[in-house]
Amino acid sequence: MSVDSAPPSGQTTGGPHFDFQDAQTGDLGVLAAIADAMKSDSLADRLESLKRLSVLALAIGEERTREELIPFLDESIDDEDELLLSLAEVLGDFVQYVGGPKYAYVLLRPLENLAAAEETVVRDKAVESINKLVELMDQPQVEEYLIPCVARLSAGEWFTSRSSAAGLYAAAYGKVTDAIQSKLRAGYEALCKDDTPMIRRAAASNLEALVARIEKDHVLSFAIPNFRRLADDDQDSVRLLTVEPLVAIAKRLTIDECKQHLGESVQRLCVDKSWRVRYMVADHFVAIATNIKDRELQEELVNVAIALMHDNEAEVRGAICTQMDGLADLAAPEAIVARLQAPLQELVEDPSQHVRATLGKHIGSLCRVFGKEGTIEHLLPLLLRLLKDSFPDVRLNIISKLDAVDNVVGIDSLSQSLLPAIVELAEDKQWRVRLAIIEYVPLIASQLGMQFFDEQLSNLCMSWLGDPVYSIREAATVNLKKLTDVFGVDWARATIIPKILAMANHPNYLYRMTTIFAITTIAPSVTPEIVRDLILPSLEGLVNDPIPNIRFNVAKSLEPLTMALRKSPETAPLEGTIIRPTLARLEEDRDPDVRFFASRSLMAISSA
Repeated sequence: MSVDSAPPSGQTTGGPHFDFQDAQTGDLGVLAAIADAMKSDSLADRLESLKRLSVLALAIGEERTREELIPFLDESIDDEDELLLSLAEVLGDFVQYVGGPKYAYVLLRPLENLAAAEETVVRDKAVESINKLVELMDQPQVEEYLIPCVARLSAGEWFTSRSSAAGLYAAAYGKVTDAIQSKLRAGYEALCKDDTPMIRRAAASNLEALVARIEKDHVLSFAIPNFRRLADDDQDSVRLLTVEPLVAIAKRLTIDECKQHLGESVQRLCVDKSWRVRYMVADHFVAIATNIKDRELQEELVNVAIALMHDNEAEVRGAICTQMDGLADLAAPEAIVARLQAPLQELVEDPSQHVRATLGKHIGSLCRVFGKEGTIEHLLPLLLRLLKDSFPDVRLNIISKLDAVDNVVGIDSLSQSLLPAIVELAEDKQWRVRLAIIEYVPLIASQLGMQFFDEQLSNLCMSWLGDPVYSIREAATVNLKKLTDVFGVDWARATIIPKILAMANHPNYLYRMTTIFAITTIAPSVTPEIVRDLILPSLEGLVNDPIPNIRFNVAKSLEPLTMALRKSPETAPLEGTIIRPTLARLEEDRDPDVRFFASRSLMAISSA
């Protein structure tokens, strides 16, 4: 890159020594501690000093920060990667302490040195910070200070500086004259041709951002040739990074231009000998196909997608499964249905459990293309097989996406086909699967009606209240509240509340605890009369429970029950005759936790 790469005027390689003791004149004695920490042998102390660097900068003022503190930091750059990373981050947000955007260039020199560091995360953070500075710099600043910085990094002897340079071209490009833009394009092309694979990787990964900034003519004359060069690279680690630039280039082109300039490259990437490249293609497949725009080429890509479903590598097959939804829009629905049936049959039996799990998560999106009849005929049998898969994540993913199937075929068809399997999964040994089933039950109940629920699912919902996993018991109580909202208070009074209250006498304290949780949860959904006639008498029996956890949960539950009783003038007096005396008795309990929660509930009731 033929731009003057000498150090910018006003910057020196050997700045003045910074007198920290002088900096503490005034009333900020903490400055001496910061200064000592910056020169400490302890890494932790030096890291802490960097976090408090803004305090020092505010104390000494903007001018001394520019002329003394920043050069000091540049000279004393540490070799500890953790410290360098912290410094690179701090400098990116340091503009306000050096005098604002017009002095942002002062921070470029230390960041330039950090951008040439050995550790990748340090270089990346330095590049990120420089790009933040560029947003604040005007065109003269960019041309006078940033462009020489980019030139020096691009011409660096070590690969570290050249790889960092690739990340700066896009930010600089939009803030310089046409003549300098031409030199930037030439400099970036040199990076694309660099002998070192790591530099070409950096060029490939940053090409997407540059494509978004350059003019349309240069997309054709500059971006596409360099994309092709990188896409044909002998290193697969370079080729796989060209997939995202491919999408960015396709967005800028017309249909005919895409077909003319990108069609061949797309085809080569799709059948690349490296599975990592094929994985990247599969992972971005819909974005590639959608932005290519040419319908004929898109239909050809459907065949490529099917080939990727048969790929030897499980990672590739899993990646293409994530693209099911968008894949369905690349050809006519009839063609998609016909061409996907066989691959889907094979993927359902895929030897990789992770491929099957990914398929389970995304196969439901095909229902809208298959239609109601096609889904019932072709997809529901596959869903049923996945619901019975031996790997729990497969079952979980199917359950969590059943709403997409329900929207197409309706709950009646879905329940007839899958309900037996769903009921079976309600007792699955994996608690996350049981949890997913619980969360799906209110939808099934609302669609199938009260009678069907009472016959098929009522006992199942009650059994979850005794599950050994707390998350299941908690979800079961929320489930009962939702069911009460669906079927009404009369149904709850006749069907579930008696069963809940019967558990209050269970010898296992967990069942008695669940009773308290359940009635506390459903209390806002039932009438005050139900609270008075059914719930309060049961709770009064648990006030004297031998288990302290039961007693303090009774104290906690009386607060929401009081709110429910206040809804009716007939039940409101019970606050004074039952609730408050009960809490007062619990305030004198021998257990400190019981006394604490009783007092807290009384305070909450009084302040409500």
